[in-house]
Formats: sequence, C-alpha cells, structure tokens
Amino acid sequence: MPQRRALIDIDFTRITPAEAYKLQIGSIVPRPIAWVSTVSAQGFHNLAPFSYFNGICSNPPALLFCPVNHPDGREKDTLRNIRETGEFVVNIATEDLIVPMNQSSGDYPPGHSEFAAAGVTPVAGTVVKAPRVAESPVQFECRLLQIVDVGTGGNAGHVVIGRIVYGHVAPAVYRDGRVLLEALKPVARYAGATYGPVRDTFDLPRPVIERTPPD
Repeated sequence: MPQRRALIDIDFTRITPAEAYKLQIGSIVPRPIAWVSTVSAQGFHNLAPFSYFNGICSNPPALLFCPVNHPDGREKDTLRNIRETGEFVVNIATEDLIVPMNQSSGDYPPGHSEFAAAGVTPVAGTVVKAPRVAESPVQFECRLLQIVDVGTGGNAGHVVIGRIVYGHVAPAVYRDGRVLLEALKPVARYAGATYGPVRDTFDLPRPVIERTPPD
C-alpha cells in the first residue's frame, strides 16, 4: 500500500492568485502544450502557446484550452480573435519547435505576427480561416463550440472548447491509424520556465472487472 504522508493544509480562499498559480502549475504536471494559431477579423495572424490544454471526447472530436487574462485584466489576443471569428488551429509543439514556440509566447502588440517573430511558416487552413504552423507535425483545425468564462479581471481564465473539423499529420509520425510518440517528440510544460520531453513511458493495462448481470 502507498505510504500515507503528513500534509500541509492550504485554504485556497485565503491565498493570492499568484500563490494559487504557483501551486497549480507545480502540481498539475506535465501539461501538454497547445500552440494555437488564429486570425483576427482584420486579417492579422496570431500564434501563442497554452499549457492548460487537453482533449475532451471523440464524438464529436473536441478539445479545450484555457487562455488566462494578463495581470492587468486584458484578454489574450488569441481569445479575442476566437470570439471574433469562431475558428482556430491547435498545432502540437515538439522538441524541434521548442525555441520558436517559446519565442511566440511574448506579449507582442496586437497586429504583430508571432509567426514572423518565431520564424515559422503560416499555411492556410483547409476549412478554417486561421493559419496553421507548417513546421508542426500535427495540426487540428477547430471551430468554436463554447467559451466558458471563469472569473473576471487579472488572472481570470476562459475555457475555449472547440470541435476538430479537419486534421493534418506528418507521415513520419503516423502509422496504421496511430500517432508514434517516439517520432512525434512532443514537449510538456512544468512550473516556471521549465519544459521537458515526453520519452519515458510504461504500459499498465486497466483491470478487468467482472460484473454480475442483474436478476
């Protein structure tokens, strides 16, 4: 049996958002990275990474990511663009793309292309107007299903739920209907400026539970 540990109790209603943030990002790890590309209603491209990201289900194929407001309460350009257009692309960040991905995380002024700042190539979406990152080996074109606003002001968050309507996968990372982890080489986010590769894995089959049919 796992050993029981003495715990430090923390009342999250009595700590600051900054303190809560440090506890969350240090504990909820590793976090996959959604490298989200959008286009504004005026036609300006935007690209930014988000590590509050995951899949939801496959019927319909859907995913979510959570942009968090700037400390001064401003919403991220990514969120504003999605509110305006209802479309976005999630590009998977990999070891080869970690430097440009990080470069795109800067707080650039609206209208400035993070594609240019990061040195990556925008490619037109097939069914959405938002551009894709040509260098990313997996790209999900999405249409907005719902935005759930959580809190208001600085450090408040928004759950962006999108339906995947089209995908692009590099042949080198895809075989027999499955993505090859060792070829994809995704990166994960930890606390602060810490990232890590996703390499050491193990298999653990689910337990088989026999159910007695009802009488």
